[in-house]
Amino acid sequence: MSGGIWGLEVGFCLMAGGDDEPVSRLAPIFETLAPEDGYAHVGASGAGHFVKMIHNGIEYGLMQAYAEGFEVMRASKEYDLDLYEIAGIWRYGSVVRSWLLELLHAAFEKEGHRLDAIEGYVEDSGEGRWTIAEAIAEDVPVPVISAALYARFASRQTESFAAKVTAALRNQFGGHAVRAVEKAKASPDPR
Repeated sequence: MSGGIWGLEVGFCLMAGGDDEPVSRLAPIFETLAPEDGYAHVGASGAGHFVKMIHNGIEYGLMQAYAEGFEVMRASKEYDLDLYEIAGIWRYGSVVRSWLLELLHAAFEKEGHRLDAIEGYVEDSGEGRWTIAEAIAEDVPVPVISAALYARFASRQTESFAAKVTAALRNQFGGHAVRAVEKAKASPDPR
């Protein structure tokens, strides 16, 4: 439909796509809805939705980077680190400061410093998949976003058949130990 507003995406910023005239006419509304400096007319019909999709793909990668870094700190055998405190201080003056880090700090405050009550099962809403599909269509490598999506898939498995195959192969060619299912079930991490 010519002249309409298409691809309008509202989140914590507002990215509008559509023909110039109707977008310009509605710009005061968009500017009111968006945070300060958080609105842009990003292009033709569908551009707002496209830009928001890429935004969410980037978000996948950022969240995964935080998740991996905090997991390494939590796993440290040398240091007993207060992850809540670290998330708190990184919010100020750190090169990795962000709103996501503020949210992580709030989650540690609400759920406890080890997040014990939260299951490590992560859904995806499709934006990462769409970003990757678009990247493939345009021959653009997106390894971080792809890895973040695959990490979400891995979070949904209680046991990976692929990991069983890899363990069996390592045992067959190199005599590497295979962890027995009974022993695995008795451990804190049954995967």
